[in-house]
Amino acid sequence: MIDTAMLMAAGLGKRMRPLTATRPKPLVKVAGQPLMDHALDRLEAGGIRKVVVNVHYLADTVEAHLRARKGGTEFLISDERAKLLETGGGLVHAKPLLGDKPFICANSDNLWIDGPQDTLALMQRHWDADCMDALLLLVPLARANCHNGPGDFHMDANGRLTRRKSAHVAPFVFTGVQILSPSLLVDPPGDVFSTNIFWSRAIAAGRLYGVSHQGLWFDVGTPQAIPVVEAMLAHG
Repeated sequence: MIDTAMLMAAGLGKRMRPLTATRPKPLVKVAGQPLMDHALDRLEAGGIRKVVVNVHYLADTVEAHLRARKGGTEFLISDERAKLLETGGGLVHAKPLLGDKPFICANSDNLWIDGPQDTLALMQRHWDADCMDALLLLVPLARANCHNGPGDFHMDANGRLTRRKSAHVAPFVFTGVQILSPSLLVDPPGDVFSTNIFWSRAIAAGRLYGVSHQGLWFDVGTPQAIPVVEAMLAHG
């Protein structure tokens, strides 16, 4: 049972302007609740008891919000105030707080709703540390609500992933939720880099896998997406 997670909350939220002029993107409200609370509620419901949160833009506001949350979850801050490290650099920076066991990593600007099965439980049933360095939660491109990209990955019958080729379309989109092994977070190319570096290594080793999300998923990346998401949630 995985009980530790990292919530990525340090970004500048440029695509969400002007809403992020005075607040960090994780605290932009959707359906009456800050984006990060949607993610945290699902992490806590899935048995997560320790959440590492990285902070940079308007970091004090994020920390104050976490202190005000009710419940028994332990929040640890991975401080990136001095320098924004992107996703890969943020993971390496937070590694001492995450421990030496597999953990869930979730973006704070994607909203997911469970399908017939609990999403995090589904991921943990598929997780196999003997053959995986990372397990990504994917959603079929046709069900990637408010997402305009051409897809990210192809997935074979065993769940092994390969990337979309340039100028092509791929059938699956990364949802921002994944299980990672700490053993993958080694030999960083520098301080600031994307998680894509680690994924490329896992692909080369045949150790990047995916599982298809069975419920709803929304890419809440712009102000224009918010009313669309809220309308879809209101109408089930």
